Amino acid sequence: MPAQHQVPGFSQRLGRVKVAATVAMTVRARALREAGHHVIMMTIGEPDFPTPPHAIEAAHAAALAGETKYPPQDGTRRLKEAVQRKFLRDKGLEFGLDQIMVGNGGKQVIFDAFMATVDEGDEVIVPAPYWGAYPLMTRLLGATPVAVNCYQNNGFKPRPEDIEAAITPRTKWLVLNLPNNPTGAACTADELRAIAAVLARHPHVWVMSDDMYEHLSYGDAPVSTMAAAAPELAERVLTISGVSKTYAMTGWRIGFGAGPRDLIRAMVNMQGQATAGVSSVGQAAAAAALDGPQELVAERAALYRRRRDIVVDALNAIPGISCHRPEGAFYVFPNIAGCLGRSTAGGRTIGSDQDFAEALLEEQHVGVVGGAAFGMSPYLRLSYATDEASLVEGCRRIGEFVSRLS
Repeated sequence: MPAQHQVPGFSQRLGRVKVAATVAMTVRARALREAGHHVIMMTIGEPDFPTPPHAIEAAHAAALAGETKYPPQDGTRRLKEAVQRKFLRDKGLEFGLDQIMVGNGGKQVIFDAFMATVDEGDEVIVPAPYWGAYPLMTRLLGATPVAVNCYQNNGFKPRPEDIEAAITPRTKWLVLNLPNNPTGAACTADELRAIAAVLARHPHVWVMSDDMYEHLSYGDAPVSTMAAAAPELAERVLTISGVSKTYAMTGWRIGFGAGPRDLIRAMVNMQGQATAGVSSVGQAAAAAALDGPQELVAERAALYRRRRDIVVDALNAIPGISCHRPEGAFYVFPNIAGCLGRSTAGGRTIGSDQDFAEALLEEQHVGVVGGAAFGMSPYLRLSYATDEASLVEGCRRIGEFVSRLS
């Protein structure tokens, strides 16, 4: 008899993670668009602005100059020096070149940090709502993500006492993403110092400050970062940023981290086992963006603020929806509790925020993401990183969808 057909197996770690909800909803929305439907995409956090021309020209010039060989694993000197200047200019932070590394987007920098420090059985504190990558990466490494709820009545900001209650001997990291994805929440220096006072009592905990949205800030008080607010914690704070959101360079895949030398060295080692260095022409473009004219940063932030107000005002005018006005980033996180337990015009029962998101896409062709994917329900995440006409039409369709609930 012929041998039974068999296929090789997969790792156990594969079963610990699933496709991110933002990706899944974006794929479904794009499929509807490709089928000929007019879909309003509010699922993904990607600026609709072009990359600055001088950054593109720098990449072109680098390629023509022969900068197409393997780059250093930790980043080119030109980009690392530009990152040095950026941190000093923006936050008053001084880092040596050996305290800075460049990754394939901020996401790889986060992954490198976790790979270098997290063991099975460790815990990573992640304030919720959160970007789903933090708990997914934590689980992939066999560790446990510990959510600390940040409620709307506190502006979705983490409270020091809640963080302290979550710390155990197994805690390896506290992750702070401010301004936050998905809520847009941001903390002042005083609020960060209150959290730092807690961390001072727990010296075994690393602090990750993911500042990818640092320049998209709309409040009166300036957005701070932990390394600047609490310099006494400098030897265990990793500060992460990049060019994706600020300069509309998501596809260039350039992020960077700065922190203690030993941690950066370990992270570079981890990156060396995975992807090694980062695109040399991409690094040339990023250096030009960081060192070039900065007027567009404030100009685009002002446009995002206008878009935020359009969306928040429109959503708050819809019965059953309540939307907090965020301080930064380009997301809103409206509460849809008033829509639960009702039926759509298409006959679907809305039992959760995921039900709402799926029905909205199918019946009104508006793509959003359910709050459960970010660790808090019943909410939705909407990205307003798109043109105003689409935002107005998307909110109109959401209002029509809700008005038809019975």
